[in-house]
Amino acid sequence: MPGENLTRDEARERASLVSTSSYDISLDLTTGPETFLSTTTVRFAATEGASTFIDAITKTVRSVTLNGTELDPAAVSDGVRIQLDGLQAENELTVVSDALYTNTGEGLHRFVDPVDGEVYLYSQFEVPDSRRVFAVFEQPDLKATFTFTVTAPSYWQVVSNSPTPEPVAAGEGTSTWSFEPTPILSSYVTAIVAGPYVVERSELTSSDGRVIPLGVFSRASLSQFMDADYVFEKTRQGFEFYENAFDYPYPFAKYDQLFVPEFNAGAMENAGAITFTEAYVFRSKVTDAQRERRVVTILHELAHMWFGDLVTMKWWNDLWLNESFAEYASTLATAEATEWKGAWATFASTEKSWAYRQDQLPSTHPIVATINDLDDVQVNFDGITYAKGASVLKQLVAWVGQDQFLAGVSHYFKKHQFGNTELSDLLLELEHTSGRDLAGWSADWLETAGVNTLRPLVETDSDGVITSFVIEQSAIEAYPTIRPHRLAIGFYNLHEGALIRNHRVELDVAGPSTPVDELIGLTRPDLVLLNDDDLAYAKIRLDDISLSTAIAHLAAIEDGLARSIVWGSVWDATRDAETKPRDFVRLVLGNVATEDESTTLRTALNQVVQTANTYVAPPFQASTLAQAADELWALARNAAPGSDEQFQFVKFFAAAARTEEALAHVAGLLDGSVVLDGLTIDTDLTWDLLTALVAGDKAGSAEIDAALAADNTASGAQSAASARASIPTAEAKAAAWASLVDSDSASNLIVRATTVGFQRASDASLLTPYIAKYFEVVKTLWETRTYQIAATLITGLYPAGLASVELRDATVAWLATDPEPAALRRLVVENLAGVERALAAQARDAD
Repeated sequence: MPGENLTRDEARERASLVSTSSYDISLDLTTGPETFLSTTTVRFAATEGASTFIDAITKTVRSVTLNGTELDPAAVSDGVRIQLDGLQAENELTVVSDALYTNTGEGLHRFVDPVDGEVYLYSQFEVPDSRRVFAVFEQPDLKATFTFTVTAPSYWQVVSNSPTPEPVAAGEGTSTWSFEPTPILSSYVTAIVAGPYVVERSELTSSDGRVIPLGVFSRASLSQFMDADYVFEKTRQGFEFYENAFDYPYPFAKYDQLFVPEFNAGAMENAGAITFTEAYVFRSKVTDAQRERRVVTILHELAHMWFGDLVTMKWWNDLWLNESFAEYASTLATAEATEWKGAWATFASTEKSWAYRQDQLPSTHPIVATINDLDDVQVNFDGITYAKGASVLKQLVAWVGQDQFLAGVSHYFKKHQFGNTELSDLLLELEHTSGRDLAGWSADWLETAGVNTLRPLVETDSDGVITSFVIEQSAIEAYPTIRPHRLAIGFYNLHEGALIRNHRVELDVAGPSTPVDELIGLTRPDLVLLNDDDLAYAKIRLDDISLSTAIAHLAAIEDGLARSIVWGSVWDATRDAETKPRDFVRLVLGNVATEDESTTLRTALNQVVQTANTYVAPPFQASTLAQAADELWALARNAAPGSDEQFQFVKFFAAAARTEEALAHVAGLLDGSVVLDGLTIDTDLTWDLLTALVAGDKAGSAEIDAALAADNTASGAQSAASARASIPTAEAKAAAWASLVDSDSASNLIVRATTVGFQRASDASLLTPYIAKYFEVVKTLWETRTYQIAATLITGLYPAGLASVELRDATVAWLATDPEPAALRRLVVENLAGVERALAAQARDAD
């Protein structure tokens, strides 16, 4: 972090001086458990006589040779950058260094499988971490070809962006793999994955007639759970959909998908070598929501092969466009090319909810964010970049037409293939295909922050006939932009127990007030739903009659997307302290029994637990949570045996269990004295139930040790870490805190799991001492840990569950005296915003 930043101005200056051609990178992965030998030869043109630098985060630089001249490593390298002076028109630089493996999921991550002791490696280079593996001009607009040569144990699989060659023996049980040069790429989408992975192979035929080899990789100890045939099926469906939609064949030679341990994110779009979190290797029963999310992720990364890898942003201010496009395209492909036809309801429940939440934080920013340096981009992997951007693209598609949008995207790929672009390059193509002027759209939607709220104002005569229908649009004072929206209005009426849409109108909404005269003369329906079909990006409110209908009959809405929009509307009103939190709890518990959209169900149940724990007024929190647990238990017992709904109700019941009676039910499920037909208490559910008992002081270290002995795996270690941190004693919380703050040895997912358990405390006094302790260490954590670990700790150790005035005041005081660094301050500001929102909701609940 300190010394590792790169500013946009530095990147611009370097790009004006340097034009990269090729990298030859040799990695020796047989030199021990701490470091590996990295040799890089880069060829590049430059302004003659210029000076610049190349990035290389190393343990030791052994040698630096520039145009045949040996440079003194001690004089030109500081362990982060290597200074290059007196450049020629054409240059050749060779850097030999010892590079460090990491356990943070950045650079080249090294993992030892506790099951069999085998070593697994994988690279993660986005945003600025290829420099941890080889010397590189680390910025997306200095593209080049990359030729990798890797020496590793002979029995390993070695994978990169190019097809894997036949290895050549290198002696003493090692071999060398010499890959062909890649196409022109940005360094952050190159990849090295190595280890005794188990691979299943297949192939497909691309639209241009090429045979594309496919591979699915997983660790040996997890390979029995890897459903590669299903992954191949979704991949084929995605290839066919995208090649047809984009009118451009897949741009690379092969497509490997590698499920790797301790991954920080869902996946990464390395060209032809996608890495995924192992959470997508389902060793136990998972929700349908998780199964669908895996499909969306598979198709998200596949979309990046075109948008991001083939055509790449010049600088990270257009990161949003990469991610938003992939998010939109993958949802479209999931809905239209796979069995998951409810993908847009999932999008409304998750992506839209995430976007609205992020867009109401004090740290919100325009979709096209100002990215001054790498610290800025690290914190901008957020709900604006992914979810709001994708939502706005969805609205743009509704405005210009899907065919016109995809035609413009196709022209964009063909015009800029293997190059770098800016937003204006895409908008130009969309203007050509749609005939729309997008300058105003871009200004309103991409260059301003905040979310608008839309409300229906309906007047009727004594017979219930509409005499006036107006859509009122508002914005908060801090972000006052009133935007144009393309949206639909749905009229829903009760009929034979179902709430059915019997009228729909689609229109453009602009300004603070939009009359909808075509609805005048119609009979007022039971429910008026603004933004029906979820075309627009805006919070919506239900009028009083519609809200009453929703509370009584939400489950009767037949359309899953419409239900998701209503759920979201009431949740927004609860978060905004317009609706009482206990009313929201009653709404959810009264309507979830028949919710068959898995992600909508999971989202609503998450919101119920959060509301009961932090939004309900403190005097009523324990009773509300107890009520929620009792009703979730009843729902679980009455659900269809073996159903997704039964499984989710049990999981959330365990999360909410606090009372003696509820914990007795949890214990019964775990020891087998209580049986629900169709429910299997498998490995992961065992951990859920045990952790609930630990947090409820009904189990402890001995039971955790026994469970870990039975599940001596990486996942088991993470679950055990979370369970230990959940023990409701001051000593256990202190031990969890010390393991993270006083030591920097835990791997990234152990850190994350421990913070989850640390936060789990029904007795607020356990966390109260950590208000002061947090602010004593927060800056040191930021300065001494890698970004991924620091961000996890700064969010995960903040005692947000207290949601107290004391926590709020301490946070405000720290912010008043610590204006820098901006990226750290942003994380703390977001923590504070959550507390302030909870306090406002508590006040509303107490009315």
